[in-house]
Amino acid sequence: MDNEPLDLGTDKSLLLVDDDEAFLKRLARAMEKRGFEVETAGSVVAGRAIATGRPPAYAVVDLRLEDGNGLDVVETLRERRPDSRIVVLTGYGAIATAVAAVKIGATDYLSKPADADDIVNALLARGDALPPPPENPMSADRVRWEHIQRVYEMCDRNVSETARRLNMHRRTLQRILAKRSPK
Repeated sequence: MDNEPLDLGTDKSLLLVDDDEAFLKRLARAMEKRGFEVETAGSVVAGRAIATGRPPAYAVVDLRLEDGNGLDVVETLRERRPDSRIVVLTGYGAIATAVAAVKIGATDYLSKPADADDIVNALLARGDALPPPPENPMSADRVRWEHIQRVYEMCDRNVSETARRLNMHRRTLQRILAKRSPK
């Protein structure tokens, strides 16, 4: 994918909305290398302002942002530019949020960590054609570990509360948390 030029059309504008600043910068650089004209936002407010003032041809929006829900940005963008291609990214993969994202106009939905090639494939996929599967998807063990870590953080690192919400024995959870993340 690195050597072949992408067919982005005449409007190469891309809005990236994510509150993880390091991820946002890395993704912006990667997308610029692929020919996009990138504009970034770190919040729902900033993302909606750009979507209203300069609606881009493409957008990648994180679902959960510090100041609200990324779907608000998707809605604003869909109202201002119905032909925009929008991919929703999230570390909290769930069927319900995927359905909600697509219903309000997202083109696709990817779980973090998605790499730039996966995102480009999703942005440029046309019609009912699914993008090719990722070259190196996360292992099932890694997906499980990521989910446990998210719930643990949401419970303010309270092991007992996390174990209760995951319907897991507290000692089992403690052993999992003590280990390194799987590959």
